[in-house]
Amino acid sequence: MVPLYFVSTNHNKYLEIESILQKYRISVVFSKLVLTEIQSDSIEEIAIEKSKYAFAEISRPVIVEDDGLFICQLNGFPGQYSSYVYKTIGNDGILKLMNNSKQRFAVFKSFLAFSDDMNHYGFTGESEGRIAFGVTEGGWGYDPIFIPNGSDLTFGQLQILNRKTEFSHRAKALKRFAQWYNQNYKGMSTYEYKRDS
Repeated sequence: MVPLYFVSTNHNKYLEIESILQKYRISVVFSKLVLTEIQSDSIEEIAIEKSKYAFAEISRPVIVEDDGLFICQLNGFPGQYSSYVYKTIGNDGILKLMNNSKQRFAVFKSFLAFSDDMNHYGFTGESEGRIAFGVTEGGWGYDPIFIPNGSDLTFGQLQILNRKTEFSHRAKALKRFAQWYNQNYKGMSTYEYKRDS
């Protein structure tokens, strides 16, 4: 069986991905690695290039995930720069930029990229919602300020209740990936996969 690796420096993201993929009987190994990230306006392009780099580094089938919080009132900011913005101004900084705006619509987008020595595939997921007026407990990253449609709770609060995956953009992308992986890839030896592709 070909091991599947999730390559990232974000262990919280790995734990979430691992728990979701377990539901589809897919085991994934964490590989902590700083990935080269291209400058692009497209999270899809960023993730695909990161997955190619990750495979080149460890020579194993890999998945990487890039996501972004796109806030309408801020013209899509922080978008593809979400990780950097979170590290620099955090959730409090985002709320200050919103300045009590009544327009709170936002979209959380996830793009999961798979790469091996022959193929590169991408799987998307989106969650529409709104930005909260304050920071709640629970979760990580922007989870404490994003309220998905269909809920009055933030991702952070939903995480505490173990309900985040019901609404998660990441869970949607992982579901699409898992369906493809279980139908086309899982269980093949490296030799079988190369021969049949």
